[in-house]
Amino acid sequence: MTYSAVPDRYETLPYRRTGSSGLVLPAVSFGLWQKFGTDYAYETQREIILHAFDLGISHFDNADRYGPPHRAAQETFGRVLTTDLAPYRDELILSTKAGNPIGPSPYLTGGSRKSILTSLDHSLRDLGTDYVDIFYHHSPDVQTPLEESVGALVSAVQQGKALYVGISNYLPDRAHAAAELLREAGVPLLIHQTRYSIYDRRPEQNGLLETADQDGFGVIVYSPLAQGLLTDKYLDAIPDGARAQNSTFLSPEVIDDTYRRRTTELNKLAESRGQSLAQLALQWVLRRGEVTSALIGASSTAQLDHNLQALTFPPLTDEELALIDEHGVHGTGLKL
Repeated sequence: MTYSAVPDRYETLPYRRTGSSGLVLPAVSFGLWQKFGTDYAYETQREIILHAFDLGISHFDNADRYGPPHRAAQETFGRVLTTDLAPYRDELILSTKAGNPIGPSPYLTGGSRKSILTSLDHSLRDLGTDYVDIFYHHSPDVQTPLEESVGALVSAVQQGKALYVGISNYLPDRAHAAAELLREAGVPLLIHQTRYSIYDRRPEQNGLLETADQDGFGVIVYSPLAQGLLTDKYLDAIPDGARAQNSTFLSPEVIDDTYRRRTTELNKLAESRGQSLAQLALQWVLRRGEVTSALIGASSTAQLDHNLQALTFPPLTDEELALIDEHGVHGTGLKL
């Protein structure tokens, strides 16, 4: 069936300016980190991606590592882009990343010029596009001079293969140093992708949000639902097929009595506001002005619809934020 985007797709979802740049992103962006490899049905993946675009989500986030196997998520999106979204390429913000391990070779990981730029070329082929809108260094590589990693990002822009550059998982000092080097090269740091949630507060504790404000780059948050811990899924038991049973990022051991006690209280607060815990968690990360967008995934269009409803609720009050601080203890349920 030929796809045609709904005409009113930009009427409800708010957009936010990315740092001091001219680029705006939807308050909620879509990430293909999980469930977009070869282990899920393509037709379901396609349905979710197209539904996201119909809802006003113009930003789709990928990486060479996403699968399984590695690069499969990019190939999935590339297939949808070719068959359905090609007429809308100018309306899309496509991002990808390089630097996390994707194979045994020393050239398939890290921050060397060879690793970063070779990966980008492969990613463009996977996606079926001449350029990406945002290209990230996925993780800091302290064994490689920062100047080399930054220089590779600059080259990507100079070669026309990326419009903007970003970094991910950098600590504040290294993020600031990268921002300075990029500014000197005339390619400003657009955005930093970091993990942030009610249960993982490092960006506000280590000064990253303040660094973003000072250096003028945006922040895009991944895992705002803490891999599903900030939902009601695990309040009673671990359901069959749940992520905690088969994910390298979430272990059954962290779902203990302490986690359930704290999460139950957060769930009660969400219910008192007429929303789900997932919707509350998304609202919480988006309350910060430094946060440009929150990345979410989805295994169904219904889940996507539900999470986007987070943007329709009244702002959190000071009393509600205090309750979240009381029960949303940093490190809960996470292997830090």
